Amino acid sequence: MNTTEPIRGKIIWADDEIDLLRSHVMFLEGKGFQVTTVTNGDDAIALCEKTRFDIVLLDETMPGKDGLETLSILKTEHPALPIIMITKNEEERLMEEAIGSRISDYLTKPVNPSQILLAIMKILENRQIKQDAVSEKYMRAFADLAIQIEDNPGPQEWINIHNQLSTWELELDDYPDLGFDEMLLQQQHEANDLFTRFIKANYEQWVNASPDQRPTLSPDVFTNTVKPLLEQDQKVLLLVIDCMRWDQWLTLEPLLYNDYQIKRDGYLSLLPTTTEYSRNAIFSGLFPDDMKRFHPDWWGGTDEHSLNRYEASFLQENLRRSGLTLKPEAKYKKILGNREGIQFAKQFNSWNSQKMVTIVVNQVDLLAHRRTDSPLLREILPNEASYREIVRAWFNNSWIKDVLATAARLGFHVIITSDHGSVRVQQPTQILADREASTNLRFKQGRNLKPSTKDAWYLDNPERLRIPSNSQNDTLAIAQKMYYFLYPNNYRKYQNLFADTYQHGGLSMWEMIIPLAHLVPK
Repeated sequence: MNTTEPIRGKIIWADDEIDLLRSHVMFLEGKGFQVTTVTNGDDAIALCEKTRFDIVLLDETMPGKDGLETLSILKTEHPALPIIMITKNEEERLMEEAIGSRISDYLTKPVNPSQILLAIMKILENRQIKQDAVSEKYMRAFADLAIQIEDNPGPQEWINIHNQLSTWELELDDYPDLGFDEMLLQQQHEANDLFTRFIKANYEQWVNASPDQRPTLSPDVFTNTVKPLLEQDQKVLLLVIDCMRWDQWLTLEPLLYNDYQIKRDGYLSLLPTTTEYSRNAIFSGLFPDDMKRFHPDWWGGTDEHSLNRYEASFLQENLRRSGLTLKPEAKYKKILGNREGIQFAKQFNSWNSQKMVTIVVNQVDLLAHRRTDSPLLREILPNEASYREIVRAWFNNSWIKDVLATAARLGFHVIITSDHGSVRVQQPTQILADREASTNLRFKQGRNLKPSTKDAWYLDNPERLRIPSNSQNDTLAIAQKMYYFLYPNNYRKYQNLFADTYQHGGLSMWEMIIPLAHLVPK
């Protein structure tokens, strides 16, 4: 081996017939590896105590301690040390025992040098090979996305762009050393700026058009996804995860591959992107002005509970208006805590005869609110990647996984979606408003609002967007980009309180472009 070149890795090879493998050793040395050879397990264990090796090649049959016994000791003493077992024995029992002992790979004799080299590279250089491939692939994708973003995309194209950007965000989480984070973030913000212009140019027309003349909006979710399945006499489970973003759904989706075939689509949330407007619209199939007009007793309120306490009634009315008579009657459940969810999971086992079951869970939304209030959570969840990880950990260990496994077994088609997403706000923008204005940080509705028009979409009449007016001279301001509204009084105090928190109600890709997944049981 050329000693002037860097060593690719240190290998120890334990085999009682190592002299017969001299050509293999020379081949590996010629490829830049440093190879130490021993003829028994005891010597391998002793050397591993004194020297740091990158990988162990271990023969299964040796005098004294055999390969499995040596493997067990090495894994106890050095659990992270990669070990490749090499054997003449093809018994399934032996393979299972070796795999159960956490070997990194398994080769059957006779082996040629290239096989061994490939096995070593998969373990020692896999990450670098993947990182190089990801780097090259992302640079091509970056250029392609730039063209797509500038090419006057329509609604479905914007959903696809957001999906691609979110997918790359997850992929680059695994390779922080590539240094593409800022590059991707800048492209996301450039896309979001153009998306904002697109929405402002088209949204008013959409909300006043017929369903076939607009993209799928919140009031269209039931009609476009749930109703066709019920008309085909399929059983449907509708799961609405409050405040779930597209990137978060991408981390959850793989957890369901064993039970379902998944078709991922998306829709656009109503503005303002809040529970009151967007989630009520999903269940009612109506725009906010029609909710208030047709059901004034069900519309409005002063807190989270009252704003959405009529979801079940809205859903039943929507089913009736759609001409769907379900027997037994559709079930609706809003689950607020883990204990209640566990009880529901037990009940759901006996619901084989149900035609439609709807579940609303708010743990993701609660996490966003708790992070705002808790300095500890801000430390634990400093960025988007950590936020995604904790959402995934919650979902993977929650009662929801049990319900979805049961739903697959019972033959339910599952629709999983959200009402709106959230955005991590960064910059305050000042707004003047009276005391009756709404309290949301990303939108304000009230008399004679005075926002900065470069930071917000301002409308002198909310009814243009089919949002009911609350009073004479009612106006509407919807925050854009990463801005959040603050009043002049106590400005500094609230700037520090709300900077870098997750909020919703505004106009951004993260709040408006919502995952809409159809899961078909396997």
